[in-house]
Amino acid sequence: MTNRLFNFKQNVSTALQDKQLRGNLKSAMDSMIQKRRELFADHQEFEKLRELGSSIRQRSLEQLPQLLESLEKKCLSNGITVHWAKTKTDANDIVLKIIKSKKASNVVKGKSMVSEEMFLNEYLQQHGINPMETDLGEYIIQLAGESPSHIIVPAIHKNRAEIAELFRNHIPDAPHTEKVEELNSIARQTLRKYFFEAEIGISGVNMAVAETGTLCLVENEGNGRMCTTLPPVHIAVMGLEKVVEKLADVPPLLKLLTGSATGQRITTYVNMITSPRKPGEKDGPDEVHLIILDNGRSKILADPELRQTLKCIRCGTCLNHCPVYTRIGGHAYGFIYPGPIGTILTPQLEGLDKTDSLINASSLCNACEEVCPVKIPIPDLIRRLRDEKTTKKGVVNGHGSGRSLFEETAWKGWALVNKYPLLNRIGLKSLRTLGVKIPEIGPVKSWAKSRCVPELSKKGLYELVQREGVENE
Repeated sequence: MTNRLFNFKQNVSTALQDKQLRGNLKSAMDSMIQKRRELFADHQEFEKLRELGSSIRQRSLEQLPQLLESLEKKCLSNGITVHWAKTKTDANDIVLKIIKSKKASNVVKGKSMVSEEMFLNEYLQQHGINPMETDLGEYIIQLAGESPSHIIVPAIHKNRAEIAELFRNHIPDAPHTEKVEELNSIARQTLRKYFFEAEIGISGVNMAVAETGTLCLVENEGNGRMCTTLPPVHIAVMGLEKVVEKLADVPPLLKLLTGSATGQRITTYVNMITSPRKPGEKDGPDEVHLIILDNGRSKILADPELRQTLKCIRCGTCLNHCPVYTRIGGHAYGFIYPGPIGTILTPQLEGLDKTDSLINASSLCNACEEVCPVKIPIPDLIRRLRDEKTTKKGVVNGHGSGRSLFEETAWKGWALVNKYPLLNRIGLKSLRTLGVKIPEIGPVKSWAKSRCVPELSKKGLYELVQREGVENE
C-alpha cells in the first residue's frame, strides 16, 4: 500500500465530498454505537469493568519484559516455536523463511492488524506468494486492492451494492446479487477450497497468556479457526504489548473487547491455542510459530505517559465515536491505524516528521477517552505529541519537526510584552490607535477560514471602566 499521508488535506477534502462514503459510515456507526450502548446499559457496572480492564493492561505493561520471557519459556515448553522481530522487515523475513522451508505456495490468512502494519501481503507477493485473506471484510478489500478502513470492520466503507459489483467482477461465474446471505454464500464457497489446499495458515493474536503460553484469538466467522487448524503450519504474529499475565485476565478483557467492538456479549469463536496437534488429537497444525514484533513498541514502553498507548485492545470503539473518523473514514488517514488510536500510535511508530498531520486530526472532544474500554487518555496523549512536534527535546522520533521560527518569535514577543508593564502599555496603545481589523494575511488567513477575525477596539478595558465612573479599588 502506498503512503497517502503526504496529501492528507486532499484526502480529507475528497472524503468529505464523497456522499456515498458518508452515508455508508453513518449507517454502520449508528448501528454499532447503539448495540454497544444497549450491552453496557448499566453504567456503574461498566465503569467497574473498565477500571478492571485498565488495571490488567497497566499491570501487564509494567512487567512486560518479564512477562514476555515467561511467555517464551512457556510456549517453548508447549511446543510452540517463538521468533523475535525488531522491525517489520525482520518479521516479514521470518514469515517468508518459514514458508520457504516448507516449500509452500498456498497461504491463507485470518484477520490481523499487525500483518497489515508489516505490509505482509505485499511482501509475500513480491516473493511470488499470494496469501488469501479469509475474513470476509479483509477478502472484500483484498479484491478491491485496498487497505482496511476500520480496525474491526475492514470494509465498513462499502455497501452491499459495491460489494456485489466487486464479486461480479472478480469471482468467476458469481451471480449478481445484493442479498447479504447470498453474498456471504458466494464468499464462503469461493474460500472453502483455499482452506483445504493451504499449507500455511497465518493469524494475529488478540491476547497471549504468559502463565500458560496460550494464544487467544477471537472472531465471528470461523475463518480464523480454519486458518489455525486445517493447514499443517500455523504462523501467529503479534505486537509485543499483547501479552497478559494470567489466564484469569482474559475473560474481563474479552468482555470489553467484544462488547466495545461489535456490541456482542461474546464472539462466535474464541480460540485458545496452547500447542501444536498432540498425539491422538483429530485436528490442529503440526507446527505453531509465534512471531513477536517490536517495531518501536519498546521505545513507547519506556515513557511512562506514552506507554498508555500500548494498553489498546484494538476494539475500534474510539473510531466509531470520533467526529473526525466518522466523517472521513479510515483511508484518509493514510496509514494502517486510523481514528483516535491511530492518531497517537502511528506517529510513535513512524515518526512525527512523517505523520505530523495526524496529530491535528482531532477535535479533542474527549469522546474517545470516555468510551475507551481500558481508559486510555487519548486526548492527553494527542496534546503530548503536539508538544513533541514543536519541542527541541523530546522522545518521539521526528520531535521538533513542526518548529516554526515565526511562531517562536511571535510567542517570545508576546511573552516580552506581557512581562514588562511599560511595553504592555505601549503595545496596547499602539493597537488601540490602529483600531482596525486584523489583516487576513499569512498564517492569519488560514486561521480565519473557520473563525471571525476580531476588530481591535480604539479604547482599552481600563479606559472604558474609567469612562463609566467605576472606581479603581
